[in-house]
Amino acid sequence: MINHAPKLWNRVYQWIDRGQVLPRRLWTLRIPLRRLEALLASERPTVVCSTYPVYPFLLEKLRQDGRIRAPHYTVVTDSISINSLWWRADCAGWFVPNEDTAEVMAGAGIDPARLHVHGFPVTSFFSEHAALLAPPDLRTSPPRVLYIAHSGMLHAAETARRLLAEEDWEVTCAVGRDAKLRDQLEQIASRRVRPAQVLGWTDKIPSLLMTHHVVVSKAGGATVQEAIAARCPMIVNQVVPGQEEGNFVLLQRHGGGVLADTPDAVMGELRRVFASRGAAWRKWRSALEPLARPGAAAAISRHILFDAIEAEGPTPVNHAN
Repeated sequence: MINHAPKLWNRVYQWIDRGQVLPRRLWTLRIPLRRLEALLASERPTVVCSTYPVYPFLLEKLRQDGRIRAPHYTVVTDSISINSLWWRADCAGWFVPNEDTAEVMAGAGIDPARLHVHGFPVTSFFSEHAALLAPPDLRTSPPRVLYIAHSGMLHAAETARRLLAEEDWEVTCAVGRDAKLRDQLEQIASRRVRPAQVLGWTDKIPSLLMTHHVVVSKAGGATVQEAIAARCPMIVNQVVPGQEEGNFVLLQRHGGGVLADTPDAVMGELRRVFASRGAAWRKWRSALEPLARPGAAAAISRHILFDAIEAEGPTPVNHAN
């Protein structure tokens, strides 16, 4: 539905957001419920933290049945356009990626004291290499463009071909497991004078984001948040209605990206942002500074562990020793 019937998917997403039927039925997922209970019994956690909105309902059911006592926290991985599934099941607290999202959830009735803005938990690579990796100065070096193509993305092949035709830019295309598209683009790249990379599936996206000036991709939650952590401005060329709309709004609201949903629009925005030796690009990158929290995962972990230690109380002192 997302790729071929986005308007239908948007109606489904809105039905889930407004409806009461689905949340009341999630506890009937017997197999996931039994597996989750077995995992909790095996691990015996002091605290539970989840990043998927179905788990709070399963944990709530286990808690009601007396089968779990550990407090549960939810990490919200969407921004601004937050489906109510994220907060309908109660938990000890919610970790949200930005103040914009906290305001939306507080407006929906969530106690602000239980909303913690620590950022989106990206890999520690971003914080560990923040002072080591950066794109070259546009005043003396050619622009570097990263294009991340996802399955089903509109105009993927045409956008990639247009990017590779720009000999004045260094271009990296990551096409995932689309072997056919990768073969086509490698043939085009081999005829270029300036370097170009065509990658299949890769785990190097963090380093690529940190060393390229702009990323072109759809407004997926993780992609947008990793781009923010890398302070890599984003040209969004596809927005899935519903869950991805808020991700783009976040970039647009803070001046760290734009929407360009055709190959022509993508190329036009890139030429604009690279004009005058990157004057507009420097403004985009600076706009992402206040949003970037590359150490979010560690901050969330510290918060959870601190709360767990406080809940357990002071460690008894053995005066006999």
